[in-house]
Amino acid sequence: MREEILEMGKRAREASHLMAKAKSAQKRDALEKMASALRRERASIYAANRADVDEAVRKGLGKAKVDRLIVSEKVLDEMISGLEEVSRLPDPVGEVTRMWTRPNGLQVGKMRIPLGVIGIVYESRPNVTVDAAALCIKAGNAVILRGGSEAFHSNCRLAEILRESLAESGLPGDAVQFVGTTDREAVLDLLGLEDYVDVMIPRGGEDLIRFVVQNARMPVLKHYKGVCHVFVDSDADVEMAKEICLNAKVQRPGVCNAMETLLVDEHIAGGFLPEMAEAFRREGVELRGCEKTKLLVPDCKSATEDDWYAEYLDLILAVRVVSGMDEAIRHITKYGSQHTEAIVTKDFERAHRFVQEIQSSLVLVNASTRFNDGFQLGLGAEIGISTSRLHAFGPMGVEELTTTKFIAFGNGQVRD
Repeated sequence: MREEILEMGKRAREASHLMAKAKSAQKRDALEKMASALRRERASIYAANRADVDEAVRKGLGKAKVDRLIVSEKVLDEMISGLEEVSRLPDPVGEVTRMWTRPNGLQVGKMRIPLGVIGIVYESRPNVTVDAAALCIKAGNAVILRGGSEAFHSNCRLAEILRESLAESGLPGDAVQFVGTTDREAVLDLLGLEDYVDVMIPRGGEDLIRFVVQNARMPVLKHYKGVCHVFVDSDADVEMAKEICLNAKVQRPGVCNAMETLLVDEHIAGGFLPEMAEAFRREGVELRGCEKTKLLVPDCKSATEDDWYAEYLDLILAVRVVSGMDEAIRHITKYGSQHTEAIVTKDFERAHRFVQEIQSSLVLVNASTRFNDGFQLGLGAEIGISTSRLHAFGPMGVEELTTTKFIAFGNGQVRD
């Protein structure tokens, strides 16, 4: 398998050179053809997906994992609309982001260029195959995809359709390649292609991401987990806070931007927490609270030190009553994962301070943590969320799949 992976890397590198100079109209045409092909090939996509779902059920995978595998009519429609939306985004390649003139008259600037070849290792959701390919193509990159074994048939069929559409548009089919094996050694072979893959992006659970980071020979854009907080300030609008907290925890508890810890100012906790706890109880949320929380919500479980670090990805919530913003910021700084944090407050100065002092990839004021998502933030789609800081911080859309090079224009200048 090692030789096959090496050949994929070589072909991806060649394809990346062609993609870097592809015209905007050509890339847009390719993405539109991909969307049309997915519509046309619905039956074959559903058939491939049924094979994966049947196998998952046979193996006894949990309901949540099986649900993530299913390519329903709605899921396929979302893949198609995602391709169409990405096709309409501005092309970032070739954009000159700024120019300045040196004292000797030399004009210096920065221009956006593709990253090159992107490797993506991911689990479960077949939609990642389409979303990742779309964003990489729009940004002028080539991509090598390695999905999880549980979605093997779905991913193979989707990748095949995407490659055919690229070729129909006159772009290299090798700009989208899928590792067609479930052999785990193939992942290690892919992670060793530092001469051909410029950056690796893992998507999945913390164990997968740590495996990629520990074994990759190239830079990795990633986040390990999302320990996201909502801080309800003493000056919060109580009804607004209830809606935000409920949405942040309950709307989709199994995702990385769901709230995992609720922090409440002690000056508002007495009037807020009992009613908030009742709302959570109605939604089946298990609360684990500090001692001050337990005085106000006697039936909640006692939180341990591990709970403050936990990413539950479930209907479980840690709750802490804090003395004010200073303690809230200290808690987030110590236990947070630099993913997503929110404050609910009517006080402009405290909101501004929270935004300034919390160093997470998205900091929100009076809004749910669930908005840390490329589509929700106006990026069209995302290839993942990075807490790495270097190169990208937060949701990675088309622009984040480019970098910049320096350009300079002179009229005969030579250095003294």
